[in-house]
Amino acid sequence: MEELDVAGLFSLEGRVAVVTGASSGLGHRFARVLHAAGATVVVAARRLDRLEALRDGLDDRIVPVACDMGDDDQVIALAEQANSIRGSVDVLVNNAGVGGDTAAEKFEMDDWRWQMRVNIDSLFLLSQQIAIPMIERGKGSIINISSILGLVAAAPIKQAAYTASKGAVVNLTRQLGAEWGRKGVRVNSIAPGWFMSEMTAEDMFGDESSMAFIRRNAPMGRAGEEHELDGALLFLASDASTYVTGQILAVDGGWTAR
Repeated sequence: MEELDVAGLFSLEGRVAVVTGASSGLGHRFARVLHAAGATVVVAARRLDRLEALRDGLDDRIVPVACDMGDDDQVIALAEQANSIRGSVDVLVNNAGVGGDTAAEKFEMDDWRWQMRVNIDSLFLLSQQIAIPMIERGKGSIINISSILGLVAAAPIKQAAYTASKGAVVNLTRQLGAEWGRKGVRVNSIAPGWFMSEMTAEDMFGDESSMAFIRRNAPMGRAGEEHELDGALLFLASDASTYVTGQILAVDGGWTAR
């Protein structure tokens, strides 16, 4: 009878991963999880000091790279540096994102364009640059961090640009997953529900009425805890999901099932 290597199914030993927006919150956690699974992790964000602190707390399999995701040249340089480690990246986690709480009728177009630039334009550019050597090798996994707000409206929260950009991430995931599937590159998305991050810490998690809103509307009656994304991340990053592409995995306590 065939011996099953269940633990090895989720191993990333010897692989190279990239995580954007890794200086805090979910991105910081994602980098640690991939590292714990055995990967060398290129961590990217504007705040280099935080990335270096992450490396110093772990080891040299954390590779800090300062990158402003709103700058195309820096995004391309990030891809070049990551690809130079072993010729091709194995796992890309597009986590960087920005948002804001502004009524749609009051939105400034400069802010709209900035959110689109960071949340969708840079995600596509980095995915493209990382995918080229993945396609040449015939293997790779790209994981886009979308949001439940890319699947449903945010109202009464006022986030027109954020929801539009995350909706774009959702359908770009489907398109790239279908377009690159025969070339060996899987593209999937995790759509988190309400989790603590720098973006949500004050306005949502620091406000009792907002927390009551979450408890009232989430079928599981609570927000998510950061470790509850670990399994979804490892599933999509590893060989556990070799026949999965173009999918959106909502980790949301049932929010989008209502």
